[in-house]
Amino acid sequence: MRLEQYTPARRQDFIDLNTWWIGRYFGPIEPTDMLEFEGIDDEVRHGGMAFFAVDDDGTALATCAAFDRGDAGWEIAKLGSNPAREHSGCGTAVFEASVAWAEQHGARRIFILTNSALKPAIHIYESHGFRRIQTDDFEGYSRGDYALEKVVRQ
Repeated sequence: MRLEQYTPARRQDFIDLNTWWIGRYFGPIEPTDMLEFEGIDDEVRHGGMAFFAVDDDGTALATCAAFDRGDAGWEIAKLGSNPAREHSGCGTAVFEASVAWAEQHGARRIFILTNSALKPAIHIYESHGFRRIQTDDFEGYSRGDYALEKVVRQ
């Protein structure tokens, strides 16, 4: 396995991995998901980045993104994995790369919007220093019911 940064050639992998993941756990893709899929190139142009764990044959195994939300706030989003390669450490690898990207690009605060049903993912987030926060703003996601934050620096 190797890590790759987003290029337009990986755009469909970004969409496919996330579409499968969301569909498996939550059902239909939401309008906010579609906006992020359609806007991935703009996010990268504005300093964000998506990462991919890629197999030796070039197959994308997992993806995760770091999006600059302004005022030194970053979001870790769109963590999805290949259904044929679950639990192989690929998701953790792309998550860690995304967090590192945000930190290297000036994040003071990094947040994650997720769902409380994803207990293994929440455990990974918490093991990397994220703590649950209370919020009523789940940015247009009906499935969002759990938010976490990591303060990088004051």
